[in-house]
Amino acid sequence: MATVQVKSEINIELEQVLNGVAKLDTPELGRFLSQVSILLARRKAPNIPKREAELLLKINQGLPGALQQRYDELTAKLQADTITSEEHDELQQLIDEIELADAERLQYLIELAHLRNLSLNELMKQLGIHHPQPHV
Repeated sequence: MATVQVKSEINIELEQVLNGVAKLDTPELGRFLSQVSILLARRKAPNIPKREAELLLKINQGLPGALQQRYDELTAKLQADTITSEEHDELQQLIDEIELADAERLQYLIELAHLRNLSLNELMKQLGIHHPQPHV
């Protein structure tokens, strides 16, 4: 796992932090993003009801890094027309898993929109969530 050394009384520019984050490999970046999402939800949690905080955590969870990395690898092979039949089957299984995760996330978004008396589109706009791109 990647480590970050931070000493007290040292100021680090946000750009330097982002440059360091950019060097993480895909699985580490996924874990980092998940942890940052949890931190953000915890900071907002004192100001929002418990169920909303739980939903925000689930909405921001993201895919496991290894699954995303394998999906990216297989998608690249598909686009390069170098994918084997077995890999294509694996890609289809990954797409099914991702679509299931997307459906669960959508359920959480709908519940949160209902709790906040907002339309789904308005909630997504507030949260900075864009409509997902279709999978291969």
